[in-house]
Amino acid sequence: MTGTYWKPFSPLWNQMHQFQGEMNRLFDRWNGLGPTSAAFPTVNVWEENDHLHVEAELPGLELKNLEIYVTGGNQLTLKGERTSNVPEKGVWHRRERMTGEFVRSLTLPYTVDPDKVEAKLEQGVLRVILAKHESARPRKIPVKVE
Repeated sequence: MTGTYWKPFSPLWNQMHQFQGEMNRLFDRWNGLGPTSAAFPTVNVWEENDHLHVEAELPGLELKNLEIYVTGGNQLTLKGERTSNVPEKGVWHRRERMTGEFVRSLTLPYTVDPDKVEAKLEQGVLRVILAKHESARPRKIPVKVE
């Protein structure tokens, strides 16, 4: 004999589950930042030999509005402000490039030497080269025979 269970909250449960799915889709689409925003600036990070390379896209940013920090041995922070070049009486038809202040912090995969950091801003691309700290470099261990 098969039984039928009484489910007085099924319609409510289904609606709550549907609402949760819609909210998840909404936040996935926005990435938690807004409908057209993404983490700014966009970055690429890669390792080559004993150096870590970071490239960040910063079109339209003036060098005087950029600050770079290395803290805690493995935190890189990019801080700045990009201003708009549209006249006050201009009318927006589309606005996808972010303007205003930004702070982007990255946790680096290993400790870097804050005294051995080079940074260049060329054609709207910031290139930062960070040297591995001596403690993060691999060491060859000699093996003794007894």
